[in-house]
Amino acid sequence: MRAPIPFMLLFLVMLVSPRLAEALDVLILQSGRSPVYTDALRGLHGAAKLDSRTVVLSDYSDVDVQRLVREERPRLLIAMGDRALNECRKTREVPVLALLSLALTQKPVPDHVGGIAMTAAPGRYLELFAQMRAKRVGVLYDPRQSGLYMKRALAEAEGYGVTIVTEALRNPRDLQGKLEKLKGDIDLLWLLPDSTAITTVNLEALLVFSMTQAVPAVSFTGQYVKNGAAAALDIDPYDLGGQAGEMAQSLLRSGGGHRVPIVDPRKVRLQVNESVLRKLHLKPPTP
Repeated sequence: MRAPIPFMLLFLVMLVSPRLAEALDVLILQSGRSPVYTDALRGLHGAAKLDSRTVVLSDYSDVDVQRLVREERPRLLIAMGDRALNECRKTREVPVLALLSLALTQKPVPDHVGGIAMTAAPGRYLELFAQMRAKRVGVLYDPRQSGLYMKRALAEAEGYGVTIVTEALRNPRDLQGKLEKLKGDIDLLWLLPDSTAITTVNLEALLVFSMTQAVPAVSFTGQYVKNGAAAALDIDPYDLGGQAGEMAQSLLRSGGGHRVPIVDPRKVRLQVNESVLRKLHLKPPTP
């Protein structure tokens, strides 16, 4: 395991850098190292030629982001992941563009913080449900985490001929009782990226419910398609990075000081489990 590098060492490296006297266009804070972040970063740099520096937070024992911002003087912060976004919330001098962060859409954020949501727009799911001829869609969610997203979904559902049957869940241990209420009342189960509803134990219970009740489960990640979900709308990290790069260029051209919007991912990947669909006598939906 890589030994933690104290922040002072990072500061000394920057101190001797000839770049220090110049203000950066973008300072990128990356929560950790993973292929998802790598793909997003490739997409970002492919879409926009930015004068940037990337700091991977997991490489250091401590990073004083406010001090880093004062020294680098970026015009824009890009936060990749929840930890990076949490660190960026501590500074108000610079606009923040976040991606690959579920926290971005869980609670209202100040005007200078925005970015790209991690979950496909509700309308994309509702289109998929309509293709799968689902009239009543069950969803278990924690209002503290997914309340804003569900508010959008409920407002749009009627336009697709879909009724969303909701069960609020504030404790993961209550999931089984909530599932009992959905028996015989729904014809599709919608899994949201909600850490109260989706735990290791709960995921198994949700997929068992799907099979025993003969209702397809639609997920937010292709990983669960392999585990028995019928379909998923997964994000494309590379394209998400490209979208972030284009947003960054637009924000930099505007001169900063404006509201940073929160937008939906423009591209999602439909993944299906054809074996599960056949068992449920459903035709594979089209992208």
